[in-house]
Amino acid sequence: MRITDVRIRKVNDEGKMRAVVSVTFDDEFVVHDIKVIEGQSGLFIAMPSRKMGEGDFRDIAHPLTSETRNRIKEAIFEEYHKVIEHMDEEQDQIVPPVNTAETAEAAEAAQ
Repeated sequence: MRITDVRIRKVNDEGKMRAVVSVTFDDEFVVHDIKVIEGQSGLFIAMPSRKMGEGDFRDIAHPLTSETRNRIKEAIFEEYHKVIEHMDEEQDQIVPPVNTAETAEAAEAAQ
């Protein structure tokens, strides 16, 4: 089974949840709501789950082997880091607004 698409649907700067992701397999099957979470040891993925009864959660979809989980995790992290890098680049390009009153005063003082 090949991972054919990874989409970062939502990115958070606050809290422990960093992103919500959708992963497509073989251009035929998609799993939504995989979460990228910041833990004590770094980032990890949490598969989509449902609350059961008294606060317990059960995965709705999940890989059966650690090899498959690692392939999914690596594909997600690769795309996540691209998105974060792109966001950082955009942030660096933002020019702070100019205070027009200060600009006018400086122009008058220069004359």
